[in-house]
Amino acid sequence: MYSAFAKVFKTPDLRKKLFFTLGIIVLYRIGTHVPIPGVDYRSVQACVDAATSGNNGLLGLVNAFSGGALLQITVFALGILPYITASIILQLLTVVIPRLESLKKEGAAGQGKITQYTRYLTVALAVLQGTGLVTTARTGALFPNCPTAASVVPDTSIFVTVTMVLSITTGTACVMWFGELITERGIGNGMSILIFISIASTLPAALWAVKQQGTIADGWLVFGIIILVGFAMVGLVVFVEQAQRRVPVQYAKRMVGRKLYGGTATYIPLKVNQAGVVPVIFASSLLYIPALIAQFSHSKAGWATWIMNNLVKGDHPFYVIIYFLLIVFFSFFYVSITFNPEEVAGNIRQAGGFIPGIRAGSPTAQYLSYVLNRLTWPGSLYLGLIALVPTVAFASFGGANQLTGTSILIIVSVGLETVKQINSQIEQHNYEGFLR
Repeated sequence: MYSAFAKVFKTPDLRKKLFFTLGIIVLYRIGTHVPIPGVDYRSVQACVDAATSGNNGLLGLVNAFSGGALLQITVFALGILPYITASIILQLLTVVIPRLESLKKEGAAGQGKITQYTRYLTVALAVLQGTGLVTTARTGALFPNCPTAASVVPDTSIFVTVTMVLSITTGTACVMWFGELITERGIGNGMSILIFISIASTLPAALWAVKQQGTIADGWLVFGIIILVGFAMVGLVVFVEQAQRRVPVQYAKRMVGRKLYGGTATYIPLKVNQAGVVPVIFASSLLYIPALIAQFSHSKAGWATWIMNNLVKGDHPFYVIIYFLLIVFFSFFYVSITFNPEEVAGNIRQAGGFIPGIRAGSPTAQYLSYVLNRLTWPGSLYLGLIALVPTVAFASFGGANQLTGTSILIIVSVGLETVKQINSQIEQHNYEGFLR
């Protein structure tokens, strides 16, 4: 490990990329602490502690993705979440809209246009979500447990409201630009790195809050248990994220002109967790909608009371069961959208390949669909357990909303991917050719 770090800093190109990435990260963290105009900073700070202990569901997830900037109502309050949402929407629309599907098949040029559409949609979502955040802060619903929540935005004029929305939208566009700069001139995927930094920045405060609330051995016993559980979950995530089913593919020999091509064997890597963390985000978003409707309706009806009692707390049995079922459903849904067995089978057939023991064409597509369904079941159950077990366990100790399975999954996944990219660049710079 130490020799790998030494190689990183000894390679000039890699060292420049690393320092550039660190510089962007510093700018991003500074922006998460700059409040937007029109917000009473003292009132916000007075309400943050109560809001942090009371927010669950999508609001807590967005706050973690923004590095705590959401509840601080800063310039980067929305973080990178609008871009993630826009990317997922465009990915889903690619299957539905033929124009986007044709662009996807055009290669780099088509992908560039899809990226441009993603940027436009990100700005539109930032305006929409920024308006919702400002409205929630003005009405006091952002901090329901704070008596001074109504004074967070003292001036409710149209000019101030528009200025606040524009500040949040501009901040989101700046975060998107930071992520693209890291991808082009830094190390790793920029958007993933920013998510990693945002979530990791909230973990020390969450762990210390658990320690302060502990009663046995001055809180150190609970602190140690949570550290052990966290390491166990990290080990499980690393094991499953690296697991894959390798479907063998054999290519027949063929003559092209006077040269003989083919005759090689390769494989199709199908991950156990093919959907990643997207089903968890979908389930959290869908489950938060009823609570949002009940909160803004201010209704005292039976349905609103039932929602506020059963679908708000992350450790409630109804919340846990519905959340788990939604994760399983969205895992199958997202995998069916993003992986097309017929298309993969067609590409294998065009390249002159076949799966040993399986006929080319429709039987290959059926076989791939069968294997994918068998992999999605354990993958979806794993996602549900990762998302719920740490949340329920940490909620029993109190004050650890940031220590969710989703956070652990994102941190470990991004860390593994970044390490792989660094290793590949080190191997490229230290490759010894045939002639020394």
